[in-house]
Amino acid sequence: MTTEPDPTASVLDILRLEDDPTTPDLFSGRSLPQPRGRVFGGQVLAQALLAAGRTVPDSRLPHSLHGYFLRAGDVREPITFAVERLRDGRSFSARRTHALQGGEAILSMIASFQEDQPGIDYADPMPTGIPGPDEVRSAHDLLGGIDHPVARFWTQEAAFDVRHVGGAIYLDPPREAVGQQAVWFRSRGPLPDDQLLHRALLAYACDQVMLEPILRRAGRSWRTRGLSIASLDHAMWWHRDVRVDDWLLYVQSTPSAQGGRGLGAARVFTQDGTLVASVAQEGMVRFPD
Repeated sequence: MTTEPDPTASVLDILRLEDDPTTPDLFSGRSLPQPRGRVFGGQVLAQALLAAGRTVPDSRLPHSLHGYFLRAGDVREPITFAVERLRDGRSFSARRTHALQGGEAILSMIASFQEDQPGIDYADPMPTGIPGPDEVRSAHDLLGGIDHPVARFWTQEAAFDVRHVGGAIYLDPPREAVGQQAVWFRSRGPLPDDQLLHRALLAYACDQVMLEPILRRAGRSWRTRGLSIASLDHAMWWHRDVRVDDWLLYVQSTPSAQGGRGLGAARVFTQDGTLVASVAQEGMVRFPD
């Protein structure tokens, strides 16, 4: 009797980085298998953030990160995470993390951490009229009957339950070529009560759908023949504590695309309407002539 893989446990396992016993602030990690053999950008981003978080006091949580994806990583090879301590002030700490394979950087990231402090507190409201997650079809509903490595990944191996309001674009182009979409997501299993981990997993999850509004605006789907797409950079701001094992709503848009590049933006809300994060990502998006 075979046991079904637990995708949440698998992600938590690869996010457990190992300290280098000989060099301070140096860590190593592994990668999850991917259909094309390349390291998933959200994974290495989350690992880089966790490595940086290991070098700051527990009382300081990340409030922002800015990262560049420099090279494709190989899932078969370990990744080294080298953390540089840029600054430790009375309230903030800044860290730079390089993710390395074969001596070359595949990701360079700077993150800032802050003590919990009082201050002004306001936020934009969540848009109204969006169906709840129980009213939206999941990736498993859409792809569960398809015998293909990518379909199996999304339905059996992906760590997050992703539900597109108004229909996904896995297989077919959108009914309307618009640059907005809303997506519900949460982890497939419960997670420890560790706010650094939840913030890192939010970064992990973000990379799955950040460039989709560009495809929608172009009237294309992920199955577009000859599509070439890759994340170039990623910026993220955490506004409040978040739990990724509760339903979260991505409200997404794309303000511009040109030169084979497109920009995706998102605001992340809890199910009760609290704004917890803002995200931006530019990607290479090319279609055949």
